Amino acid sequence: MSSTKKIIQIIIYLMICQSCTSFKSPESTKNAKERSSTILFIGNSLTYTNDLPKLVKVIAKEKGVRVTTTMIALPNYALIDHWNDGTIQKEIRSKQYDFVIVQQGPSSQAFGKEILVNYGKKYSNLCEENSAQLCYFMVWPSLTYYNTFDGVIKNHREAARINNAMLLPVGEIWKTHFDATENFDYYSNDGFHPSLKGSRVAAEIIVDYLFKK
Repeated sequence: MSSTKKIIQIIIYLMICQSCTSFKSPESTKNAKERSSTILFIGNSLTYTNDLPKLVKVIAKEKGVRVTTTMIALPNYALIDHWNDGTIQKEIRSKQYDFVIVQQGPSSQAFGKEILVNYGKKYSNLCEENSAQLCYFMVWPSLTYYNTFDGVIKNHREAARINNAMLLPVGEIWKTHFDATENFDYYSNDGFHPSLKGSRVAAEIIVDYLFKK
């Protein structure tokens, strides 16, 4: 065989090898396109009931987003209580979070609004310093105080606007459902905490707003 033919064969062989190396299977392409995000949930029993962060993780995965979650949630805690504890400051500074989702009680009254706004500012500054996006998880009042729902919505919207935060309007979307159907099965038997269905709906809303196309 002539040297010229040998050189041509070598070139063809190298081209085939290069083609095999550069080929990516559909699965590897899918994985390469998968988004990822880290989320810190800060709240109380309205967050840890039914493990909302886990539901968010599952629903996000179905939409092609790989989510890692951390939850700091204690009974009856408001933003002021978490801030005074000092745990959340250390957590946010020690890790890189894409989103910090804060939640407290309904906050329809003046004092609740004051905490949402004033302590929300502290959270907002902390998030900005650590390249995270602050998000307000708007909740809902108990069925007993359903008449305060508009105040809950208004105060969360205002706090998010003032502190340049993302609003996750779960409570508002719940109310639209309730008013249209008169079906309150998003609530559990105690008329305040979410049922599993309610938590799933909350998780779907959160994922939709965090990862809009």
